[in-house]
Amino acid sequence: MNEALRAIWAELGIDEAVIATKQLRLYDEAEQLLEVEVADDGRIWQLTPAATAAWRAMQQAALDDGIVLRIASAYRGTQRQVELIRRKLSMGQPIDNILQVLAPPGCSEHHTGRAVDIYTPGGPVVEEAFETTAAYAWLMENAWRFGFRLSFPRDNPYGYVYEPWHWCFQPTQLA
Repeated sequence: MNEALRAIWAELGIDEAVIATKQLRLYDEAEQLLEVEVADDGRIWQLTPAATAAWRAMQQAALDDGIVLRIASAYRGTQRQVELIRRKLSMGQPIDNILQVLAPPGCSEHHTGRAVDIYTPGGPVVEEAFETTAAYAWLMENAWRFGFRLSFPRDNPYGYVYEPWHWCFQPTQLA
């Protein structure tokens, strides 16, 4: 176990037992990233080269079917995860509630550079209502062809809320 992560978890009030209880994986941070999309607010979304190629192919296939897919979030390093959790803690949210919507630092698929939070313009962004969109229906039918899978379905074993917007590139999942 990484001592730096242990120190971060302790500082944030994350009991190490939570990692074991939820059976969370530790993820290495991506080392090679490509710029894949620029958000309307200027943030730059990055993915690994393989995930970038798969994302672009999937995005084009969806567009060919009349579906626009955009990125709401992609690569996020451990320190960014810490910042997000600190912000929620500063707003008075208890750590147990935060860990239903954010992974502990070191345990987020976003660290891998293979995870994307997806939205469609005019639709809900990082909300459960995304499941009512044509984009979500298209993803459920087609994302597997590009190596993407829905990471956190309803009642997932990790204790996270249902995230119909969160998809992760798994190259071993390609047909």
